[in-house]
Amino acid sequence: MSSTERPEVVVVTGAAAGLGRAVAQAFGKRGAHVGLVARGRDGLEGAKREIESYGGKGLVLPTDVAVPDQVEAAAAATEEAFGPIDVWVNVAMASVFSPIKEMTPDDYKRVTEVTYLGYVYGTLSALRRMLPRDRGTIVQVGSALAYRGIPLQSAYCAAKHAIQGFMDSLYCELIHDGSNVYVTMVQMPALNTPQFDWVKSRLPRHPQPVPPIFQPEVGAEAVYWAAHHRRRELYVGWPTVKAIVGNKIAPGFADWYLARTGYEAQQTDERVDPNRPNNLYEPLPGDWGAHGSFDDRSKPTSIQLWLDMHRGTIAAAGAALAAGALGFLVRQRM
Repeated sequence: MSSTERPEVVVVTGAAAGLGRAVAQAFGKRGAHVGLVARGRDGLEGAKREIESYGGKGLVLPTDVAVPDQVEAAAAATEEAFGPIDVWVNVAMASVFSPIKEMTPDDYKRVTEVTYLGYVYGTLSALRRMLPRDRGTIVQVGSALAYRGIPLQSAYCAAKHAIQGFMDSLYCELIHDGSNVYVTMVQMPALNTPQFDWVKSRLPRHPQPVPPIFQPEVGAEAVYWAAHHRRRELYVGWPTVKAIVGNKIAPGFADWYLARTGYEAQQTDERVDPNRPNNLYEPLPGDWGAHGSFDDRSKPTSIQLWLDMHRGTIAAAGAALAAGALGFLVRQRM
């Protein structure tokens, strides 16, 4: 950013911890001014300190994304403090690890309000500001589970599927209107975030992300890239590609495979107290940071993501090599 350019203004929901925290860090490292939206003030204050240590600015906005008036107030406060919002990133989520037969109506209601409607409310607040200016970017953090549901996470999977359908409608409407507002969805793999230490769970053992696991910074860099490149959708990690494409080809096989492996893959060997505190309705105290408890098993990079982000350059290089080889063969025959 040159001295004559204004800093990028960004809103990140779920910014107190996990992937949202890593996304806020990624923008802060580039000097952005970031509206930090989440319920937990301790984590928001930690995110603000990090961003300002990088040279950006942070604004702490304690908000429950399930309440549309609070989301709208956070958007207004961000613009009052920093100016027009350039990028809005929806990350906030809630989940319940449980077989469907043990779920309650309130479980489904709360997860849907946060993980689906929270995205809708954030998108509406962003559009109210971006459409009249005819510019801006909205990034929805999705998941391989937006395409392929798995056992024990039915509420979360359903919410991610709903976001995918919402986005299909939004793409069409923006094209119809000739809008220059850009929207994209980034589909994530399993990430090492603190959610597995605080999520409501009825499982007998400690929940875990389904291996292979990636560090949240991998997802955060994908979000930052997607916010600045015209890509309708971005898949992060080979497991995401495999889950989405494989489900399109053989969904019945995926049902069978997940029935056999999905329960064990989502639990460690550690027993867990079924009454442990969780953050479904209230944030847990403390600053949980971006990383969960699986650092020793998490990948810091994704070759698939790097190749995908550079596919234009790779294709051009491949075309140049092919042209050179063809020219060589032609000369050899002359």
